[in-house]
Amino acid sequence: MKTPNKVAAVTLLFWLMKIVATTLGETLGDFISMTLNWGYTMGIVVTLLFFIIILSVQLSIKRYIPDIYWLVIIGTTTLGTEISDFIDRTLQAGYFAGSLILLCGLLFSLFLWYKKYKNLEVYPIIERNKEIYYWTAILFSNSLGTAFGDFLSDNLGLGYLTGACITGLIIIVVVMLHYFTKINHVMLFWIAFVFTRPFGATFGDLLTKPLAKGGLDLGTLNASLISLALMILMIIISQRKHNKEMPLKG
Repeated sequence: MKTPNKVAAVTLLFWLMKIVATTLGETLGDFISMTLNWGYTMGIVVTLLFFIIILSVQLSIKRYIPDIYWLVIIGTTTLGTEISDFIDRTLQAGYFAGSLILLCGLLFSLFLWYKKYKNLEVYPIIERNKEIYYWTAILFSNSLGTAFGDFLSDNLGLGYLTGACITGLIIIVVVMLHYFTKINHVMLFWIAFVFTRPFGATFGDLLTKPLAKGGLDLGTLNASLISLALMILMIIISQRKHNKEMPLKG
């Protein structure tokens, strides 16, 4: 008997949840490292531990469970925030160098994935080893998106709203290319996946940063709670949608 799929289908709801998850990852990561004043090293330790635990649960189950899957996504976005900030502020490599490092990590993980399976299809994912490549690439892409978003807003001085508009425009272009060209859809998926990270992260910064810096000054805790509430609502919708589809696929 064929093992059921393990990951979420790529739909409009998927992308909406991905954006909210990235916003939550940005605000929660900043809450841990800055608001709680644990620092970026301790932030990586805490978020890495959470990521390992929830990923272990995800790898151990035999089918797609929306709650678990999206907790892993949140784990990658939160850990990605800490990794990006650690490279920039603790190692003082800067967001540009950090983006290059993480881009190389993403490309290398995709290269190893393709070398083994001769494709980079992200749905369905059935085999455990392929799922490990999948999550590795997602972690690198979310970390890269964080670093690139901070590069746009901090290094280039574009501001959080302008940065969100630029990354949002790139996402729209990718969507248009998907529907109106024959460009490889897998390549477009990974481009969109990377750029939805800074798109969501800039909204996180917009919610948390002081008014003097162009933010709404809600604070990392309040912004995290708002993002978490939206995420829980979307997970409930996703779970109900998944439950309705299960009998049809059985």
